[in-house]
Amino acid sequence: MGGLGGFAAGLLAMTALSAASTVAGAQIAHPFQPGERMTYDVRFSAMKVGTGSMEVRGITEVRGRPAYHTVFSIRGGTPFYRVNDVFESWFATDDLSALRFHKDQDEGPKERQVKYEIYPERQAYNETTKNRGEQPSVQQPLDEGSFLYLVRTVPLEPGQTYHFNRYFKPDRNPVTIRVLRRERIKVPAGTFDAIVVQPVIKSKGIFSEGGHAEVWLSDDENRMLLQIKSRLSIGSLNLYLKSYYLPNAVVAGSDKATVEQPVGSGY
Repeated sequence: MGGLGGFAAGLLAMTALSAASTVAGAQIAHPFQPGERMTYDVRFSAMKVGTGSMEVRGITEVRGRPAYHTVFSIRGGTPFYRVNDVFESWFATDDLSALRFHKDQDEGPKERQVKYEIYPERQAYNETTKNRGEQPSVQQPLDEGSFLYLVRTVPLEPGQTYHFNRYFKPDRNPVTIRVLRRERIKVPAGTFDAIVVQPVIKSKGIFSEGGHAEVWLSDDENRMLLQIKSRLSIGSLNLYLKSYYLPNAVVAGSDKATVEQPVGSGY
């Protein structure tokens, strides 16, 4: 079950990096807002092994800059191997640059906490957990956590390939996103029109250069993460949208969607 934790980390890394096409300083009508929440089922082949959630907790200030505070969590496993991971990200509301990133990973016998302060204004970051001092970064840096939201701002056209060099650790760049196709899919939350993308990242895990994983986003203004399917040597590790709450939003192209109040019936 070690793949479950790697699944969370790979998912976060793919999102943070691919979203880097946001123009510096631009004010954008983002497809997310405080109060948004989505929940997921996680399956290993046909067996349910966990649950996940992603939410926008609110807007706060980081060193004087307004920032979205988002949280992604995944938990589950087997009686012999448990995973409980939480990733928190703070990124600027104007240009979406990463400002702070925390990882709290509890996977089997291993526990790991890492905290970063990220400084876009001087292209630097500091791993404050070990206080290693500032390290070089990039312009408009992005972290793993912010990826889950920022990719939703990127125009995605089937047949196109996008390359990005915005991950806050420069040696992980570039990231490649291939837009594969449009299709209609059914998940526990309902039936949706979707855009399918394939990310390739310079790292280990499901999105590595030697792996194969596909990500489905809703083909509407919300760009919700609907599902992820990945092939592993010992089976498949997949994530499916179970329910969602989108404040003041209408979901187009969906059928019998499972949502939380006040958008519709809860779960």
